[in-house]
Amino acid sequence: MTEIYTPKRAMAIFAHPDDIEFSCAGTTARWAREGAEISYLMLTSGDVGIDDPEIDKQKAIEIREAEARKAAEIAGAAEIKFLGQPDGMLEATMELRKMLVREIRRFKPEVVICGDPTVTLASESYINHPDHRAAATAAIDAVFPAAGQPTLFTELEEEGLSAHKPRKVYISSWSEQTHFVNIEETMDIKIAALRAHESQMNGWDPEPMVREWAAETAKGKEMAYAEGFKVVTLVSDEDWETCQGDPVKLYFARKEQRAKQAAENSNLDKKDAH
Repeated sequence: MTEIYTPKRAMAIFAHPDDIEFSCAGTTARWAREGAEISYLMLTSGDVGIDDPEIDKQKAIEIREAEARKAAEIAGAAEIKFLGQPDGMLEATMELRKMLVREIRRFKPEVVICGDPTVTLASESYINHPDHRAAATAAIDAVFPAAGQPTLFTELEEEGLSAHKPRKVYISSWSEQTHFVNIEETMDIKIAALRAHESQMNGWDPEPMVREWAAETAKGKEMAYAEGFKVVTLVSDEDWETCQGDPVKLYFARKEQRAKQAAENSNLDKKDAH
């Protein structure tokens, strides 16, 4: 389906600086222009992603974080955070899951965007980076059930962080997409944000390839450019209106509704008896 939905808050969780720009920056830029508050969460700082033996890891971190901040600003993101995990050695550990749960409970996104953990052999010429797979797995495992489970990671409540269950997960997918976001008006922003990662370009202009990908995704959908996703809806529209992601609030609202219904049924039974 063609997506016209805009969340109030969205968090993109990816492994490296430039992952968001390649995958979903057209969508985050569109949502930001429509009033959404966007958070970028980078699990690593891409410190092994510069193929220059004269640049050490600390310098690489400085370069890549600066590029990512510039790209986030171009796309209109409200914030960008780096978790400082080891680039090239990322693992979906319980420690990382807790870190992500902390950030989800802090920002309280309506939507979480992440990669597809099921993609390994992406094509005949590309194997999906293990960091991409680990980041996607960690993100999905943090979203469900961890972030929205009040009895899990209860120690985070000491930081003022209570359970939050995002409404939807947008999985940036290379195939089997079910939802398509029209990025015609933000295609130039996506390209500009991607170009901000100068250390990754090495004189290469990504525009022709990125436009080709987005045009192929949009084919047959009455739009020039699109980004495609698999979307999982964790909270129904009705429940979201009730709780805005707060599972405790939803529990008591349902409890109250059941009690009200039981009382109405009891009154009906009494009337029938007479």
